[in-house]
Amino acid sequence: MNTYTKIIGITGHYYAREQVKIKHHKNRIREIEERTVIKAFKAGKAQILVIFEETGKEIMIDDFSDPEDIKKYLGKKFLK
Repeated sequence: MNTYTKIIGITGHYYAREQVKIKHHKNRIREIEERTVIKAFKAGKAQILVIFEETGKEIMIDDFSDPEDIKKYLGKKFLK
């Protein structure tokens, strides 16, 4: 299961994913397009960690989460 991160800040939000490299290289964090995250989430292959930059609050959402929480934190596009 892939783990994506939605980072919400003052100016907006973006999705990111940590790219795991071989042991002697650093892992990279890459920005991912929203449509890629939606596709994986609807297929049941992703979980999304929502992080609020200002407060530091973190919420983990997967396909078993309450539909109201999915709609609130991710948007209507993520509902099946």
